[in-house]
Amino acid sequence: MAFGPVRFSPPECCSSAPTFPQPPRLLPGSQRSGRSLSDAQGWRHVCQGTGAGLLQPKADRPRWVSVPVGVSSRSRGMLRRAGPSLRHVLLERANSAGHSLRFSKAKMSRPVQARRLEGVDKNIWVEFVKLATTHATVNLGQGFPDFPPPDFLREAFVRAVSGENHMLHQYTRAFGHPPLVKILAQFFGKLLGQELDPLTNVMVTVGAYQALFCCFQALVDEGDEVIIIEPFFDCYEPMVKMAGGTPMFIPLRPKAPKAGQLMSSADWQLDPAELASKFSKRTKAVVLNSPNNPLGKVFSRGELELIADLCVKHDALCISDEVYEWLVYDGKEHVRIASLPGMWDRTVSIGSAGKTFSATGWKVGWTVGPTRLLQHLRTVHQNSVYHCATAAQEAVAQGFQRELERLGQADSYFAHLARELQGKRDRLVQSLDAAGMKPIVPEGTYFLVADISAFASDVPNTTGSDEPYDSRFAKWMVKNKGLAAIPLSAFYSGPHKNDYSRFIRFCFAKEDATLKAANDILQKWKREKAGP
Repeated sequence: MAFGPVRFSPPECCSSAPTFPQPPRLLPGSQRSGRSLSDAQGWRHVCQGTGAGLLQPKADRPRWVSVPVGVSSRSRGMLRRAGPSLRHVLLERANSAGHSLRFSKAKMSRPVQARRLEGVDKNIWVEFVKLATTHATVNLGQGFPDFPPPDFLREAFVRAVSGENHMLHQYTRAFGHPPLVKILAQFFGKLLGQELDPLTNVMVTVGAYQALFCCFQALVDEGDEVIIIEPFFDCYEPMVKMAGGTPMFIPLRPKAPKAGQLMSSADWQLDPAELASKFSKRTKAVVLNSPNNPLGKVFSRGELELIADLCVKHDALCISDEVYEWLVYDGKEHVRIASLPGMWDRTVSIGSAGKTFSATGWKVGWTVGPTRLLQHLRTVHQNSVYHCATAAQEAVAQGFQRELERLGQADSYFAHLARELQGKRDRLVQSLDAAGMKPIVPEGTYFLVADISAFASDVPNTTGSDEPYDSRFAKWMVKNKGLAAIPLSAFYSGPHKNDYSRFIRFCFAKEDATLKAANDILQKWKREKAGP
């Protein structure tokens, strides 16, 4: 007769093999010899003691000791006496022959993940960054500059880490390094027309990403609805869901451009009646991203006034993601919604040194808003990351001090960066248009969306596939053309992904050599399509 192998996981403090008051379960095919049993898996089970009555003294009751086959009786005695070290060696030897201890097979019967993680585990950036690094590509996908921050900011960072002030290597104030919150209060107080308290109206975060997380965790509760304008930066939806809220989506709808002109991001607009219909007594907040990633739309003052009026009417908050506030082109104006009537007391404005100073790896962001809102963000912040890098905050503080003195002048870095990126935008627009893709000219950010409809013959649509067309196209383009971009459907909710799956997004915050390499790929592709 055979029986299933007995597995055990004795505690480390145990110095003897496990015992069983009854013999192991017998199954057909086991081998039994006297007071021992052997299984086909390499384990021998030996009965020790006399009698089997439950009323016997405990010391005289039989016990079954399980040891690896081939271990002598003398070794068994050593196994019982020698303590954990020898026993573990023998068990490890048996384990190496294909056996696993019981604790290695044990599984929890209930889910280990929190319910708030269900359905939010996938991330477009993980997938496409891996794809771009696997293949030799010109990467216009992930949104970050491949050129350095300005010299004055790098020099400030070097001074911070190499100077005599050793406290810049240690913890600073949890809610923001004092020099940084002070200059941010001065800088944005001037722009917002508010007298800001650096200790209560400003909080420094680990990038704008953590600022968003703090907002949703601190302000959104179970049952709250949060209005999100599509297309949207992809973290908004999962962060709302993780907070227990319900996302309510409203798309920007494209209008046909004037004859003979390329479409502009300004041609994508909200329908006022549709927007108003999304508000209800359950609406807690609206998420605004202007300039918008991925579209590059800069919301006009009239559009922002529409949103502001509805927020005031329904007593809703506004989470305003303004990380691209300085990247605005063609004379457009970035209007801060917190500066509109009735909005300061209900708005959290979010900024980023990564986007402002082209230093995304430094992960320094901030929130600006009324004390009644920021006090709750501070609670989330102090119970999560607590604090971000002191030296990076010191350098960013010096960068803002320089820019405050040059605000509105031609030699401001913010003005210089906008001029430089507008030129890069125009070059990529020309390259895409010449190749047959129809670009949507962005008013802001460093992203550009292009219509790929003319390339449908290169990557035919597949019937029965749940994957949006632009996602399959972007993957094909990486593998076959060596050019990386991001599908626009990644910035839409599930019901709307296929409605806008004829677009992909490019990042043009790149060195001129990178943009030239992308242009060469596009022109070669165009020649291949044209044929001999």
